[in-house]
Amino acid sequence: MSTHPPSRPRVAVHKFSSCDGCQLAFLNLGEDLLTLAARVDLVYFAEAGPLDVDTEVDIAFVEGSVSTPEDLERIQRIRAHSRVLVAIGACAVSGGIQGLRNSVDSASWVAQIYDHPAAIASLEHSTPIATHVPVDFELWGCPVTSTQVLGVVNALLLGVSPRDDADKVCTECKRQGHPCVLVTHGIPCMGPVTRTGCGALCPSLGRDCYGCFGPAENANTNALSVQFARLGLDAQAIARRFQSINSQAPVFRLAAERTRTAGDE
Repeated sequence: MSTHPPSRPRVAVHKFSSCDGCQLAFLNLGEDLLTLAARVDLVYFAEAGPLDVDTEVDIAFVEGSVSTPEDLERIQRIRAHSRVLVAIGACAVSGGIQGLRNSVDSASWVAQIYDHPAAIASLEHSTPIATHVPVDFELWGCPVTSTQVLGVVNALLLGVSPRDDADKVCTECKRQGHPCVLVTHGIPCMGPVTRTGCGALCPSLGRDCYGCFGPAENANTNALSVQFARLGLDAQAIARRFQSINSQAPVFRLAAERTRTAGDE
């Protein structure tokens, strides 16, 4: 009989072009992080210490978008060494706020900001992880929450598919009894087309949702755009509502393009 203890799942947490907020969802677990550390081997997590970048892992969590040639090369290596790859946060799943540069001449921006623009190595577009490699699960949010992360980890360790909560923020407002800021106060709110996950944080404080958790299931952006127009927003203002943190999510990108086109007619 073998006296060796069973091996623990090996986990890595990687950062690409991002603000580090989604990695903090791990560090902010508190005591749950200590429990997690006893269940898995964290073999790569630069934010926390381990730096074995090329080791084979069972689960790799990836924060951030692919924005540089180095990013492009590194995500291929990570995918090759990972059994399961999970993209976490708006940057990883939709290109993030930096995706706003995809529709402009970003080279001119760089030339205006940096004394030596030739030293800045970046790709033409900021793109989600799934644009370049197969992704097994996407966790939306800006940033994702510790509760979300722990739920995904627990599901994967149990060998089941994580739950993709695509309910709308409006549903969460109803659960918590928050007055609808769109109906009650006439505030343009993205809640009807945005997935929950934040606990309806902004509406709970009497302000509008601005779509940081990405498009919800069956997001009716046409109807919401009409409502925004009724509230006095012009075409450019409506388009900007969709062109924010998740501007490159297909549903939001098409809504912005459609609104701007209608406004130009």
